[in-house]
Amino acid sequence: MGLWSVTHAKTLIPALAVMVLLGIVLRRYLLHKEEKWRILPLQIIGSLLVLLEIGKQALSLYRGYDLYHLPFHFCSLFIFMVPLMAFYKGHYRQQIRGITAAICASLFLMMIIYPCLIYSEWDVKNYFTDYFSFHTVTFHNLVMLAFVLIPALDIHTPGSKGEIKALLWFVGCFCLVSITMAYLLKTNFAGFYTCNVPFFEGVRLAIMDSVGYVAAQAVYVSVLVVLNYAFVYGAYWAYRGIWRLLTKNKKPICV
Repeated sequence: MGLWSVTHAKTLIPALAVMVLLGIVLRRYLLHKEEKWRILPLQIIGSLLVLLEIGKQALSLYRGYDLYHLPFHFCSLFIFMVPLMAFYKGHYRQQIRGITAAICASLFLMMIIYPCLIYSEWDVKNYFTDYFSFHTVTFHNLVMLAFVLIPALDIHTPGSKGEIKALLWFVGCFCLVSITMAYLLKTNFAGFYTCNVPFFEGVRLAIMDSVGYVAAQAVYVSVLVVLNYAFVYGAYWAYRGIWRLLTKNKKPICV
């Protein structure tokens, strides 16, 4: 399985162009408005993510529930965090916004690097005929759009006190919950049970043949946890770099 397919290129590249254009247009007209107007697009996206997930869960129940549809994947975090970012106004608002921006940046980067891992070519081709395909393609593209809009509309100012610490705790808690549920239910949540990348799955199986299941899985899970930390942390700093470029002198981007 390659990083990109022709089908991904034909659909994702135009979608990215539309997202960036939308970000530029909304930034031009909303950047200097009150936050209640700037946050509105994120509120719409967050609401759509929840509605899409409700449809997915209902259909899965109707067809005979698939445990893989339980929300213990990395991308399941967006069901909770994007709406929380959009609607929450409490004491931990900055930390929540920082965490959400970082995980949205993580998905955005992964979609740029390895979209075939996020959703398959089959999902794209069956977008209009299968709800699960429609869900996964629409869901992940909406999260990408959310990431574009967070810095474009200056929704969050990165670097607040305790933000990085909160992000690291969040990733650790996610890994702990996802790993626990993966092994309790023997279901591949977030790739913690088996590897979704064919080459590395072969390596995992080879190690298992050499040292046994428990030792091999311990090594595999440990490496995956480190990769989760590294990728999210790196994405967070990439987001901060984008934010600095866009908010320099607080000037709106010209169309």
